[in-house]
Amino acid sequence: MADRSFLDWPFFEAQHRELALALDAWCAANLPVDHSDVDGACRSLVALLGRDGWLRQTGAGQGERLDLRSLCLTRETLARHDGLADFAFAMQGLGMGAVSLFGTPDQRRWLDRTRSGTALSGFALTEPASGSDVAGTATTAVRGQGGWVLNGEKTYISNGGIADVYVIIARTGEGPGTRGLSAFLLPADTPGLRVAERIGVMAPHPLARLVLTDCLLPETALIGAPGAGFRIAMSVLDVFRPTVGAAALGFARRAFDEALARVQSRRIGGQPLAALQMVQGHIADMALDIDAAALLVYRAAWARDSGAPRISREAAMAKLAATEAAQRVIDTALQLHGGDGVRSGFAVESLYREIRALRIYEGASDVQKLIIARSVLT
Repeated sequence: MADRSFLDWPFFEAQHRELALALDAWCAANLPVDHSDVDGACRSLVALLGRDGWLRQTGAGQGERLDLRSLCLTRETLARHDGLADFAFAMQGLGMGAVSLFGTPDQRRWLDRTRSGTALSGFALTEPASGSDVAGTATTAVRGQGGWVLNGEKTYISNGGIADVYVIIARTGEGPGTRGLSAFLLPADTPGLRVAERIGVMAPHPLARLVLTDCLLPETALIGAPGAGFRIAMSVLDVFRPTVGAAALGFARRAFDEALARVQSRRIGGQPLAALQMVQGHIADMALDIDAAALLVYRAAWARDSGAPRISREAAMAKLAATEAAQRVIDTALQLHGGDGVRSGFAVESLYREIRALRIYEGASDVQKLIIARSVLT
């Protein structure tokens, strides 16, 4: 049984506690799903999550306000039960984040579909030569033919190849570097958009490299103002970076539960592993890492929900601390399992593969350190 005492922290209100408990019961009844067909599993998970109303958390409808604490609690709970379910949920939010925060009423029709689970979304920011360096974005969007013509390449795009719609960041040239970027809504059936490569990774997720060749979009595809793409992208990441930390927490809590069960049932020298002081030291370190990370994650979520205009520093701290802590917790859980820790089919082996990417995507750990340092040096 995962620890739920954190739900009593003052960061949360009654509806957050109710959400966490209800979703946990739903997950116990519906997860995990079969991962043998990853694309099919993601489509099924999105449909299932949408059918039962959980995807409402992924965006704000007209007149609504995005609740970051609910997003974080949902990701933590899903990740504890099934990493692919967390991925499917998260991409419905990240993919449509720009539309949720800045979209027009017409663009928000897509948000209605992604929140109901009838369409999948993707966020196309990363490029082969500009992963963490958004200022190096080379994909272009040029006005012409009654709209915008896009050319370029995006890679490591989550839901690439199965998404129905993407938000894409492209260079429109209003200024140098980040000042010349804009955000666009790109339906997957747009002529000229091609899935050039499906990318396999250690914890299977649907990823792809996309190539855009003379993709014509109408004027209405522009999200926000020309040149506002970087601000839009960073606003989206401010929201979703704490949720990455929350997913890492879910992985860590699951690994901790598996470790506790292991050291209490496995015996050595006539006594359970848990009786050994060194093992107790490991358990204490794991518990400390989890609580410290949780405090930073939910501090960031609470700050935004309380009206903070920007939480770049808090979001960076939450993502950095939680993902790095979860890596340590899961590694220790694997060590305590001995040979079974690296055996296929065991939870800790799967968690070990799942956690590693979280220290890279949506801003690698070193990028988060730069954000934190600059926030205190300026």
